[in-house]
Parts: sequence; C-alpha cells; structure tokens
Amino acid sequence: MGNFLTPSSQLICPHGGMVTAISQNTQVRAGGDFVLRASDQFMVAGCPFMAGTVYHPCTQIQWQQPSSQTKATQDFTVTDASIGLCVAADQAPQGAPQVVATQPQSGGQ
Repeated sequence: MGNFLTPSSQLICPHGGMVTAISQNTQVRAGGDFVLRASDQFMVAGCPFMAGTVYHPCTQIQWQQPSSQTKATQDFTVTDASIGLCVAADQAPQGAPQVVATQPQSGGQ
C-alpha cells in the first residue's frame, strides 16, 4: 500500500525536471489536498534531457499501473507505489518518475 499523491506532492522526471499535477478531482482529499488520479494531468517542466545533440525533454507522465483497488470520483488513484512512465512530446518513453515527497497520512492499493 502506498501513500496517495496529491497536487502538493513533489515528483521529478528521471532527469530532474519538475512535475506539476493538475487534478479534476474536487471531492476526495488526503492530507488536506485532493487525491490525484491516473486520468489527471502530470506535466513536466525543466527536463534537460538530450538525445545525442537534440533536446528531447520529458513533457508528461502516463500512469501504467495506478492503484488497483482505490478510486476517487470513478477513476483509480495514484500512490507513491504506482508505476508511471515519463514521455517526451513525441510519446517516446524517457523513464520512470520519482516521488520526492508526498503526504504520509493516508494511502491506498
């Protein structure tokens, strides 16, 4: 069981770019903030990744394996144990995101 991610959680791409999460959930909270879901937007900014000599930054996270049993407003939640994939604008996989900090008060499976 992992701790729920919220917009206040700190995530980075594998290259150090900062992730900003925007949730459409306005009903379910954990640690004082809304719980993030797999369908929410996870945008990456400031990724410095270069593919050879071409700038090829991470731009978003796609959740491959969110929580399997916990839902918020009809969608599966995302925890620090969920498996995600950072992708570039052309959808090329760039690696797994890293959770730096999240609320420790509640979690799901």
